[in-house]
Amino acid sequence: MRNYQLDQTQAPLLTALKRYRQKRMVSFDVPGHKKGPGNPELLEFLGQPTLSTDANSMKMLDNLIHPVGVIKEAENLAADAFGAEAAFFIVNGTSQAVQAMIMSSLNPGDKLIMPRNVHRSAINALILAQADPIYVDPGLDQAIGIPLCMSLENFQAAIQANPDAKAVLINNPTYYGVCGRLQEMTALAHQAGMKVLVDEAHGTHFYFSSDLPMSAMEAGADLAAVSLHKTGGSLTQSSLLLAGPGMQADLGYIRQILNLTQTTSASYLLMSSLDITRKNLAMRGEEIYDRVVKFADYAREEINQLAPPSYLAFDESRCDGDAFYAFDRTKLSIHTRSMGLSGVEVYDILRDEYNIQIEFGDLSNILAIISVGDRPVDVERLIAALAEIRRLYAKDPEGMLMSEYVKPEPVLSPSTAFYTPSIQIPLAEAEGRVCTEFVMCYPPGIPVLAPGERITARALTYIEYAREIGSSLSGTEDPEVKNIFVAQA
Repeated sequence: MRNYQLDQTQAPLLTALKRYRQKRMVSFDVPGHKKGPGNPELLEFLGQPTLSTDANSMKMLDNLIHPVGVIKEAENLAADAFGAEAAFFIVNGTSQAVQAMIMSSLNPGDKLIMPRNVHRSAINALILAQADPIYVDPGLDQAIGIPLCMSLENFQAAIQANPDAKAVLINNPTYYGVCGRLQEMTALAHQAGMKVLVDEAHGTHFYFSSDLPMSAMEAGADLAAVSLHKTGGSLTQSSLLLAGPGMQADLGYIRQILNLTQTTSASYLLMSSLDITRKNLAMRGEEIYDRVVKFADYAREEINQLAPPSYLAFDESRCDGDAFYAFDRTKLSIHTRSMGLSGVEVYDILRDEYNIQIEFGDLSNILAIISVGDRPVDVERLIAALAEIRRLYAKDPEGMLMSEYVKPEPVLSPSTAFYTPSIQIPLAEAEGRVCTEFVMCYPPGIPVLAPGERITARALTYIEYAREIGSSLSGTEDPEVKNIFVAQA
C-alpha cells in the first residue's frame, strides 16, 4: 500500500450524511420528495436509506460549487489517494471533466494536439472553447483492427510543427486497453511549454496497482479525467478531475470553468459514492486489482484455448514499444472477426441470448470490462457463452470490413463548423461535403465523423456497414442517422 499523507480511513462526506440522517430534520427545501413520502413508488423502488440522503446543499453538507467543508475534505483525501495536487468531484460524468480540462487550458483560437480516436466529449470541448485540434494519427493494429495511441515520433512531429499549441491530450488507456509512452510524451510536451491533459476515463485502477500501466499523475501530467464509476465502483456519472504538480495557481480558475457547466444541485448520492469508493480503493485497491487482473488473465487463457476458428483475447504480447507501449490487463478485449462475426454481432448475441451485457462491440472486437464487482461464476458464464457462440454462429469472414479507425479530413475547426450555416441532406448524398454534426457508433462514442470534417467515401462505407450489422448510430439531429447537416456550399 502506498504511503498517504492523510488518514484514508476517513470518509468525511459519508460521515456528514449519516449525521444528517440521524437528525431527522424536517425539510422545507428541495428535493420535493421530502426523503420519500412525496413519491411512494420511488421510495419503494430505491428505499428509505437512499432517499433520506438525497439532500440539498446546506452548511453541514457543504456545496460542490464552492466547497469549504466536508466536500473539500473529501476532495483533499481523493487528491492524496490518487497522488494529485488537487481533486475535483464531478457529478456530470467524466465528459464534464474532459471538457473542463480543455476549457481551462485553452482560449479561443488556441491549438490542442490530440489523437483523433477520442471520446466525443473532447471534440465538444473544442466547440465550447472555440479552439482548434491538431490531429495525430494514432496508428492501427492491422491484424485486429484497433486504433492505438500516438507514436512518439508522430507526437514529437506534431509538437515541432505546432510550437504555438497550448496543450496536448492523451488517452490512457484507449477503450481497448492500449497505452502509449505517456511519461515520455509528457516530458516532450512540458519541454515545449504545453500542458498535458489525460483522458483516463478507463484508468482508475492504474492508481492502485503496481502490475498495471503508469497513471497520469505518476507520469507528471497536469490534468487527468478519471471515471471512478467505470472501474472503481462508484455510482454511474460520478468522476474525478485530478490536477498534477505545479497546478496550484490554476485551481481557482479550474473551479470557475467547472461551474460554467456543473449543476448547482449536485447529487449527494453521487458525491458520497466518490468518498466511499476512494476510501475503499485506498485501503484495499492493490488487493482488489490483483484479483481483477487474475480474473482477466484466466478468461483470456480459456478463450484463447477454444478450438479454431475462434477468438483472440489479446494481451501485452502485442505491445510494440511505441504506439502500443503497454496494455491494461484488466481489459478483456477480444477479436472476433476470424470467426466471421463482428463484435457488434457477438455483443448482441451475448445480451439477447445469454443475458450477458458487455461494454461494447465494434466491427472486429468486443470489450468485456472486468472490475471490482466481478465474481468467478460470472467470468465462467461469459467464457461458456463465448464458446457456445463460436460453435453455433462461426462463419466465413470473407467480405467483412476491418478497420475501426477512419482517418479524418479536417477542413474547418469544430467550433467554426458547428456554428456555420448548414443544410440537411441525405447521408448517402453527402460525399465531399463538410459535416457540421457528429456521426458515431455508441458505445464507445468515438466519432466516425466530427464537425468540420470532409465526408469521405470510406467514412460513408464504414457507417453503412456498421448500420447493416446492427451497430447503434447516433450524433445527428436525425434520429435514424440517414440525414446529416453539412456546411452550405
